[in-house]
Amino acid sequence: RGGHGKQRGVSCHGHNMAELSSPTSRNIPLPIQREVRRRCGFGCVVCGMPLYEYEHMLGWANVQRHAAEEITLLCDQHHRERTAGLLPIEAVTEANANPFNLRAGVSKPYDLHFSGDKCEAVLGSNTFTFEYRGEPTFTVPVGVDGLPLLAFLLDDNHLLLHLRLFDEANNPVLEIVNNQLVYSVAPWDIRLVGTNLVVRDAPRKILIDITFDVPNRIIINRGRFLFNGVEILLTPEYFLVVNNATLMSQCHMENCHG
Repeated sequence: RGGHGKQRGVSCHGHNMAELSSPTSRNIPLPIQREVRRRCGFGCVVCGMPLYEYEHMLGWANVQRHAAEEITLLCDQHHRERTAGLLPIEAVTEANANPFNLRAGVSKPYDLHFSGDKCEAVLGSNTFTFEYRGEPTFTVPVGVDGLPLLAFLLDDNHLLLHLRLFDEANNPVLEIVNNQLVYSVAPWDIRLVGTNLVVRDAPRKILIDITFDVPNRIIINRGRFLFNGVEILLTPEYFLVVNNATLMSQCHMENCHG
């Protein structure tokens, strides 16, 4: 790709944020990746797309170092345009100084590809499955005070995912409405790699770790649902409603509306 660096979530250990990596390694250290993601609003600085690549603005071949201030995020289209010379470095530098998502406060909407006549939600060690039965059906695996936090709408081969995440003050952090993903740029870190999305509100503090197993399955590996003072914790072992100590483990629910 010419002189432009490209990195797809490869880890490198043993470096701190201020440290430059070995000139023989193109692997960007994880703390530098995280610093770049936050500065760029967790998306392409030009268009806000949450699927992105790490771009060495000065060209990896020229500098052969990893400095956070010299790296930005570009989606595949804008990265290819930059590599081909169709996107001038001046435009990238300008966008890097004022990223799209930071101006908007949220990410550019991204459409997830869910479809079919049945769905499955895996919540820790618990599963929730539902199948279309000839009429539009709204099924809610997780809801609080009448608000669906995780739900599916099934209607004639259309499968629409709905997911809402809030912080402790009921401020929206992430929303998926009719398969369209949008997230706030306020969290400490957001990382979408392949089908896996992880949102952290502090170091080593996961708000949600979710896998989009398209076309009809969603897996929440870990999570913390918050709404109206209610707290629900999800781990690989259990689903726990903290307020009343309700715990579910290795349960299976089939064709249950919620």
